[in-house]
Amino acid sequence: MTRSVVVRPGAPERLARMVQLPTVSAELDRRGLADFHAFRDLIAELYPLVAERLEFEQVGDLGLLYRWPGASAADPVVLMAHYDVVPAGDDDGWTAPPFEGRIADGAVHGRGTLDDKGPMLVLLEAVENLLADGFAPARDVYLSFGGDEESYGQAARGIADLFHERGITPWLVIDEGGAVVDAPLPFVPVAAAMVGVGEKGVLTLRLTARTAGGHASAPPAHTAASRIARALHRLARDPFPARMPRTIREMLRTFVPYTTGRNRALLRSLVAAPAVTARVFARLGGEPAAIVRTTVAPTMLAGGSAHNVLPNEASAILNLRIALGESVASATARVRRVVRDPEVEVAIVEGSEPSPESPVDDDRFRAIAAAVDVAYPGTPTAPYVMMAATDSRWFHRFSPAVYRFAPLAMTAAQRATIHGVDEHVTIDSLERGERFHRALIASLPG
Repeated sequence: MTRSVVVRPGAPERLARMVQLPTVSAELDRRGLADFHAFRDLIAELYPLVAERLEFEQVGDLGLLYRWPGASAADPVVLMAHYDVVPAGDDDGWTAPPFEGRIADGAVHGRGTLDDKGPMLVLLEAVENLLADGFAPARDVYLSFGGDEESYGQAARGIADLFHERGITPWLVIDEGGAVVDAPLPFVPVAAAMVGVGEKGVLTLRLTARTAGGHASAPPAHTAASRIARALHRLARDPFPARMPRTIREMLRTFVPYTTGRNRALLRSLVAAPAVTARVFARLGGEPAAIVRTTVAPTMLAGGSAHNVLPNEASAILNLRIALGESVASATARVRRVVRDPEVEVAIVEGSEPSPESPVDDDRFRAIAAAVDVAYPGTPTAPYVMMAATDSRWFHRFSPAVYRFAPLAMTAAQRATIHGVDEHVTIDSLERGERFHRALIASLPG
């Protein structure tokens, strides 16, 4: 379905209104639910047809679920976003105040414009526009909005549990994740829509060592602090093995037609030798290494109460992102083997398993690619592995096709502002994002 008007006038202003509500989930205990409830009410104000014609269900304090009845209730589509944001930090670091919602220089500026109120807005814009056109989808469409994705996503988990309890298996789930990026790889000089078809698991481990305390003037050979330090050193020296997910091989294959000369030969070689490719990516470090292996990041250290007293307990928190093909149990077991110290306890704080890889050779992925081509003509759609956690992880437990893609164009500089300073989204990108969702919903098969 196409129209001469690609987006209702005022979309930037509506996003600015959303930004002005500081829905910081990390501050819920201090600030309460007022801004989150105000955001729910703002949706009804800004999108009156959505409020009038879609069935609404509040799930817990922060889960918002809308059902758009279609010609068939079987195998629905679930389109997701979250409306909470991370703290903005020191306002002085921002060019425009983070919760002002300033519109300037062809963009909307503020916390959440990319993560994830901008993607939420373009979805709501598309649904409102289709409703105004009198359109009815071929199958039920659910809008699932969580208010605590940045704080482990219990709202989305509650929504997913409802689907599971009611025996509803979505045909397609799309959440935030990839975007239209300007340079997906150093040797691929074209913009591409990166669609996350798999998601790494998340695991938090606590390492704890306990020994007798005492005066620091006569330390024993091994203290609680030194045992933790040795454990962290061993983990850094012996990283998890690299493995090449099927998804990354398919990603590289997708880019072959868009390269020439030496770059094309390199890509073909990488596709042909996945084991070698995994080792190459691991040596590159950073994002390439994180794609092919489970990562271990010490994030918190504790121990000691005085400069001259040996602590009788020391601990470290590890954040692991578990590679596809591994598990919470196998990753924990390997950490214990590498630490190899019976005096260091390794305990699971929380964990969620990596996802299976959703298909890239069926009608669902092709529907996403076709909608990308409507919004961003000529842009290739490539699968990849999502390294951060999204709310969609609660659906991949029982839904066979879960994808992670926010249909916004993001430069490398813009992506660096997510969870940073000067986050902003271009107005052109909002228009294209609305076009993507409108094309996707209009093309759904019955």
